[in-house]
Amino acid sequence: MASKLVYLSLGSNIGDREKAINDALIAIEHEQIHITARSSLYETEPQDVTDQPWFLNQVACCETRLFPLQLLNTLLRIERELGRLRGSGAIRRGPRTIDIDILLYGSANIDLPQLAIPHPRMLERRFVLEPITEIAPDLKMPGTGKPLKSYLPAVAAQKLRKLLP
Repeated sequence: MASKLVYLSLGSNIGDREKAINDALIAIEHEQIHITARSSLYETEPQDVTDQPWFLNQVACCETRLFPLQLLNTLLRIERELGRLRGSGAIRRGPRTIDIDILLYGSANIDLPQLAIPHPRMLERRFVLEPITEIAPDLKMPGTGKPLKSYLPAVAAQKLRKLLP
């Protein structure tokens, strides 16, 4: 299989947030996933469960030969190894040490019970759209061909602060 270009969103709001994101990126690089670009770090207001600490977020562009479900399982394992709790011991969309989402996988449209690509909420999240358009300003949404940056005005009210490198 040829390499696929994938975009990942990373976020953390518990403990040393920057270390958690960097540890996740190091772990990702040790898999069959090559990081080709990283956005700046963004500090962002929580979206769904608002009574929790602000997040640190980043988007990474990667190349991989892993199939989508292989990539998902690899990222879930990395999350577990870095202390991410899921299931009955965790608040859904609540505080977390690390969260790694697959935003895009080439131009694929995938709709499985365990995986949806493009990420179903990416166009509603400034903490995804700002960093992804920072590293890929001309990137278009698979299926529609609409530039991702054209979705930014709809999420402009969400609080976000770009951190200096």
